[in-house]
Amino acid sequence: MRFTSAILAAAAAGSALAQRPSNTSICDYYTTALLKENNATNQYTLLTLVVNTAVIGNYTQPNVGVSVPGILNPNGTYNGTKVNLVPYFNGGLASTNDNGKAVARNFLDGGGAAPLMKNMPADDMKSNQYFLMTHLYEFFGSLLGCSQYGMKGFPEYSGDASMYKVHKYMVLDPYQMGYFIEQVALSAASFGVAESDIMAVGQALGSLFNYRCEPEKTVIKAQGPQWQSICTDQSCPLADNATCSAYEMVPQPAVANATLAMGEGRNASMSGSATPTMSGSMTGTASPSASASFNAAAIVAPGLTGVAAAIVAAFAL
Repeated sequence: MRFTSAILAAAAAGSALAQRPSNTSICDYYTTALLKENNATNQYTLLTLVVNTAVIGNYTQPNVGVSVPGILNPNGTYNGTKVNLVPYFNGGLASTNDNGKAVARNFLDGGGAAPLMKNMPADDMKSNQYFLMTHLYEFFGSLLGCSQYGMKGFPEYSGDASMYKVHKYMVLDPYQMGYFIEQVALSAASFGVAESDIMAVGQALGSLFNYRCEPEKTVIKAQGPQWQSICTDQSCPLADNATCSAYEMVPQPAVANATLAMGEGRNASMSGSATPTMSGSMTGTASPSASASFNAAAIVAPGLTGVAAAIVAAFAL
């Protein structure tokens, strides 16, 4: 997919960083750069920081001054088109696939933004929010090649194998998909991830999920080839070797709660203004110590000053 100029501008400073060795994964490289020790706990922490920031926007200090509006910003825009993804998360739309039935489900039932701002997935391990967020950490951990993925401290992805089936009743269009991936990219840029690495991940996400009627593809090795298209609206570009017979035509999701569907209500505005440090602990099997901290200085390229240094000091998707 194409990135907006804002993403490319935000990521450009990363090109001044040392080149990531080709035999080192994105996950391993930035875990070492930002959290010093490359172990399972820190890798899981890195994914937590990047995903949480992509979801609710900037909340950590330090960061490099890259603005991340957040996936749950009800006033998002992509290529000049308004995007509001909140109703897919707060139960405003009947868009969740529950064993082949479209239902409304609140995925912000574990405390919303508050626990995310403490580097946690949720404040209730039995909540839909905990289920969603931990699966995102695990999924991206596999996608980004974390060497400790599946080991103690970094659980394997245990969610549904087919991203098409998960998102089937959302009927997402290119603007919605573009906005989602853009927030992941901006989040990565805010932590100093280099432009080349952001582009690589963005291209991977785009090729996997952004084309209608994609043939089966493998994302999680242990799960093998699966139907993966998430962009399923008729406005989505058609994949090469399209296999539309495998994808069911479904209507746009029905409104389940009119107020929430407008992106209003208790859970709608999730972009936080507080800026806690990255020393907060997480729940679940991966629980980094309170001393784990973001090491901005580790990735500041020598000789940079002013705005460039600030940006570098701070992951298409």
